[in-house]
Amino acid sequence: MTERPDHQRSDQQQPDQVDRAATAPVATSPSPDPLDTALRLVRAQTAVVKRFDAGLSRLHGVSLADFTMLLHLSQAPGGRMRRVDLAEALGLTASGVTRGLAPLERIGLVAREAAARDARVTYAALTPTGRERLAEMLYTARKVAAEHFAAEQWSAEDLGRLSALLTRLGGTAPGRHLG
Repeated sequence: MTERPDHQRSDQQQPDQVDRAATAPVATSPSPDPLDTALRLVRAQTAVVKRFDAGLSRLHGVSLADFTMLLHLSQAPGGRMRRVDLAEALGLTASGVTRGLAPLERIGLVAREAAARDARVTYAALTPTGRERLAEMLYTARKVAAEHFAAEQWSAEDLGRLSALLTRLGGTAPGRHLG
């Protein structure tokens, strides 16, 4: 067997191999490569968001991002949060939250409230209509999640492991978001 020079070793990717790897279909078996793992996680997240967006939009006229904002507000004391706190909880900028809340305010799901002690502080508050509609959205979201994680493809053990790994990766503790 002939030894290859170090710059041609088969265990090192050459530039053309790297380009092909970046555009190749995702492998079905787990990869120890952190970049590949991160890219597969992004692809999976995109697929989940598309499913939720389709179901929530079709039945309720809202996106997953809208639903998430409403859900956070519903879990806050009094159903309201300072906009900066909502931004922090969602991992968004304050202006991103303002842009996201504007259409929810226009359709009456959220109201803007001024703080009693400081007029510079504003709260986003879930309206009674927002609470009603959120209950309907939760039903849809649970149905979409159940379809996505169908029992024939995902065991309870699989879901438990995935939930634990996502929590370890930086997500919230299981069940916290559903109150």
